[in-house]
Amino acid sequence: MDYCYFDNNATTKIDNQVFEAMLPYLKDSYGNASSVQHKLGRQANHAVEKARLQIAELLNVNPKEIYFSSGSTESINTVIKGISKAYQSKGNHIITSNSEHKAVLSSCHAVEKEGMQVSYLKVNKFGIIDLEELKNTITDKTVLISIMAANNETGVLQPIEEIAKICLENDVLFFCDATQWIGKLPLDLSKIPIDIICLSAHKIHGPKGIGALYIRRKTKPTQIPAMIVGGKQESGFRGGTYAVHQIVGLGEAAKQVNFDHDKVEEVRDYFEKRLLEEIEESEIKTLGSSRLPNSSNIHIKHVKATELMTKLPTIAISSGSACVSGDRDPSHVLKAMGYTDDEAYCSLRFSFSKYNSKAEIDYAIPLIKAACESIRKDSPIWEMYKEGLI
Repeated sequence: MDYCYFDNNATTKIDNQVFEAMLPYLKDSYGNASSVQHKLGRQANHAVEKARLQIAELLNVNPKEIYFSSGSTESINTVIKGISKAYQSKGNHIITSNSEHKAVLSSCHAVEKEGMQVSYLKVNKFGIIDLEELKNTITDKTVLISIMAANNETGVLQPIEEIAKICLENDVLFFCDATQWIGKLPLDLSKIPIDIICLSAHKIHGPKGIGALYIRRKTKPTQIPAMIVGGKQESGFRGGTYAVHQIVGLGEAAKQVNFDHDKVEEVRDYFEKRLLEEIEESEIKTLGSSRLPNSSNIHIKHVKATELMTKLPTIAISSGSACVSGDRDPSHVLKAMGYTDDEAYCSLRFSFSKYNSKAEIDYAIPLIKAACESIRKDSPIWEMYKEGLI
């Protein structure tokens, strides 16, 4: 064993069956899905619609409610910016949380500059919003509530069923970033009245650069202007030539989803047990809270994540969201949960998949332990802490 990949919330290894399903549309079935006048075009079009059906079956929705995008970041921008423009006559207020993905927060900051008012709900020490605060924040000008299903850094789950009911009772649209939830936990949208969700293929062992947006069909249609205009692809909602091979990959990845995650959770729990046993002054954040079966955010006192990762070239982990991993600021998610800058800088995310094993954990833990001991050996702060001076 010479390399361990524990960064599956950033991206996942493509499934072999997904890869095989994509290949024909990169080589032989290369037609444009909009060119239905000939055989190759019809083949491509059929493949696109088959993938749409596969995603719809995963979510238990109508295929006509599924729209393709390049991924969740595009979907999030489309929804937040689009609804801000389309619903100005109804209201100018959006509610989100201060621990959302940067794509949501950046989109909210952008619409604030155009006159929208955005309320950022606080989260508790586990990263969960207060439902009473949510209810009290809704006004007659609120047009959208955007709360993620599962946090990409901690794996913590938000009470999305309760949020959906609150939105329904107040006639407010509920947009849920379900990027991390999809593929790890079931989501039956015939039972939970979420209006809009987004997902990305590369989080569920599919290809990068493709995602989907679900928009519930209602008596009064949800108004979201097209972010990309051009042809009439996606009923005019998103122009541009279909990336058929990627769409096929997303559809096959959705088909391959299996919610029997006992093995993944067993590996995650084994990792946490070994870590706590072997590494002094280590802590599992959000331990005991509702979270994804594959995610673990850990804090190792006085060991900066950047230093530790440098000493672990054969182990793929991250210090937080892949979208901000190059950011020198501490994790906004951990800060929102009440952690100090130092605690945030000394935190790491481990995220596992069906391809990980206990053998990999047995390989990784001694390396992590040795790296921590090496860093602490050269740290005067650690020595002061051990002597009770700080």
